[in-house]
Amino acid sequence: MKKIIQAITLLLSIGTTCLAQMPDTAGTIRPFSNTPGYDFPRIDKENRAVFLLKAPNAQNLQVDLGKRYDMIKLNDSMWTVTTQALMPGFHYYFLFIDGVRVADPASESYFGTGKWTSGIEVPTPGEDFYMPKLVPHGEVRGVYYYSNTMNETRRCFVYTPPGYDTDTKKRYPVLYLQHGMAEDETGWSNQGHMNYILDNLISEKRAKPMIVVMESGNIEVAFRPKPGEDVALARSQYGSSFTPMLLNDVIPMIDSKFRTISNRENRAMAGLSWGGFQTFNITLNNLDKYAYIGGFSGAGMFNAQTELKTVYNGVFSDSATFNKKVRAFFLGIGTAEGQRMKGLSDALKAAGIKHVYYESPGTAHEWHTWRRCLYQFAPLLFK
Repeated sequence: MKKIIQAITLLLSIGTTCLAQMPDTAGTIRPFSNTPGYDFPRIDKENRAVFLLKAPNAQNLQVDLGKRYDMIKLNDSMWTVTTQALMPGFHYYFLFIDGVRVADPASESYFGTGKWTSGIEVPTPGEDFYMPKLVPHGEVRGVYYYSNTMNETRRCFVYTPPGYDTDTKKRYPVLYLQHGMAEDETGWSNQGHMNYILDNLISEKRAKPMIVVMESGNIEVAFRPKPGEDVALARSQYGSSFTPMLLNDVIPMIDSKFRTISNRENRAMAGLSWGGFQTFNITLNNLDKYAYIGGFSGAGMFNAQTELKTVYNGVFSDSATFNKKVRAFFLGIGTAEGQRMKGLSDALKAAGIKHVYYESPGTAHEWHTWRRCLYQFAPLLFK
């Protein structure tokens, strides 16, 4: 009898210990990036992510959020871990279950890092410019078309502003908006919430109603030079097919399917990271087609101090001509990313090139930086 009582006492002790290790959800919030019906992961008051997962047959479980966190097994099925404090904004993450990397079923799916993966949204206190509000909403439409350049059927996403389908005589300017390396045409609407940003700005009359076109840009697969390949040459060719495709296939298709104002004064392009590099390559070599340019954490790969006058066929060599042609030239970056865009901005200023330079406070090379950049850039367009 004494041994039975001791065994029961031990079991109760183990159970109490497990319950004591269960994560405390007081004061935590459920991020909107969770799949419906899932309460975890959660964000606590210190911006730490709290995970609780059921994996009864797993031997080892980790969360990879840029840093790997070993999860603790609570009982026969539940695992938990609390991360370090995360920066506000959107973060991709994975689970490692016994060494196999998988997406978390508790998260919505996002295409990033070259694959569909999980994401977690850490809110920014006092910011809701990228959130849905009680305002008229536009639509994000999947549009399939045939690209003669690529010899294939492709898909882009197109945002049409509030009222597009009711006032069928009105025509609109167009912003071509590009994502970064290893992301695709879903990124700006899924991760970036560009539709809510535009809806809110338009409702406040801070931005003109516009059509926004988002294409994959042929950079869904991350740049990986092959063994023995000339890295510089391979890098110069990465995503370069997007230039003829955009000019010869996408723009004519958009102008034929949608009520656009099809001239340079009503056409803009912007992109983030490698999409910013593509934006510079396309627009600065084709100023007969674009009057508004935006680079978010990405621009030209050149030495601004020594090559500014010669890059892009010398487009920056005549500041008066450039300033007359380009109605808005925007450079944005997060303060946690370094100073490469600041150096370019300083060189442009010294050369007399008018532009807007913006720093997103406290953010790195991630989606919240680019949301803020779009929020700053869109009001400059089509004035």
